Amino acid sequence: MTALERRSVVSLSLLYIFRMLGLFMVLPLLALYAVDYADATPALIGLALGIYGLTQALLQIPLGWLSDRVGRKRVILAGLLLFAAGSVIAALADSVAGIILGRALQGAGAIAGTVLALLADLTREEQRTKAMALVGISIGMSFAIALVLGPAVAAVGGLSGVFWFAGGLALVGIVILLAWVPAPPPEDPRRHADVGARRGLILQSLLDPGLARFNLGVFVLHFVLMASFLVLPGLLQEIAAIDRQQHWQVYLPVMLLSLAGMIPLMGLAERRQRPRLAFLLGVACIALALLVVALRPAVGPLYAALWLFFVGFNYLEATLPSQVSKQASVQGKGTALGVYSTCQFLGAFCGGAAGGWMVQYWGPGALLGACVLMCALWATVHWRSRGLEPALEQPVPGAQA
Repeated sequence: MTALERRSVVSLSLLYIFRMLGLFMVLPLLALYAVDYADATPALIGLALGIYGLTQALLQIPLGWLSDRVGRKRVILAGLLLFAAGSVIAALADSVAGIILGRALQGAGAIAGTVLALLADLTREEQRTKAMALVGISIGMSFAIALVLGPAVAAVGGLSGVFWFAGGLALVGIVILLAWVPAPPPEDPRRHADVGARRGLILQSLLDPGLARFNLGVFVLHFVLMASFLVLPGLLQEIAAIDRQQHWQVYLPVMLLSLAGMIPLMGLAERRQRPRLAFLLGVACIALALLVVALRPAVGPLYAALWLFFVGFNYLEATLPSQVSKQASVQGKGTALGVYSTCQFLGAFCGGAAGGWMVQYWGPGALLGACVLMCALWATVHWRSRGLEPALEQPVPGAQA
């Protein structure tokens, strides 16, 4: 990579980390802290947890389109300002409705696709895959850090303190954008040339059987993630007798050990060239973990289930984007990844909103059972689609990263 490309990757990765930290830090907290707010119900808490996914999903593609016309940096700046404003609203809220409004506004700064588009603008084609992989690693890092940092910040400033912290991270992101991210190259006039072709790529990404399978997969993965965090924090408090301010002491070793647990799956996919089997084992890890949690186990099995859950989640989260990139046509990779991201955020919204409703009216056991069934459906679709993409039987690219 050239010096400019390295600067682009590092600065945009940091920008991504700060923004995603602000979104993910409340994940292990809302189910525990939002009960102290006015009008709190499991359904409204679930909506507060997942609402950012709805605004992200609705605005991801339109803001990417707008960045083609007014410039990437302008859209990213506006998105970070929206995120900061949403954080302030949530920090000042005294009811769950205020948190919902703030989280929705946080999600309205839907700049993930635009950041990746800017990265593509600033890197050569032969370096682009490596650059995207490095940014992908930063997203995984932000998720792991958020699970530890969120409870630690809440121990000092409560839930409102976490939202103030998130707003501060957005402002740091603005500084990085204006002072460190390189200016994009002059606009290519061909970018706007064929709107019809662009619509065709979106339709192709929606209808392609292989891509549809991955879109379903990421929807289920993030549905299950959001739904699980409506239940898991309460069980840590109830079964393990760990105060909500100390939950980071559980998440830190679990996340670190889950990275070690991914190594056998990565070896199976890469060295033994069995990516499909590794993929299915990742789904099985999540389903088995949820089954154990649904049985309300003792402390030891609960910790083991948490570890198993994050082994599967982290492996699948790292693997899915590379598989989408392999399945998509050369000219349609960006569009396919945009549709994929939209399905991911929709899964987060539905997991929070529908999961909260299920907890309120049917109980946590019903929600966990529904998540297990969704994992079973995902695994069945994945297995029955054997032969759709020969590339899947090749080693997983980026697995070593």
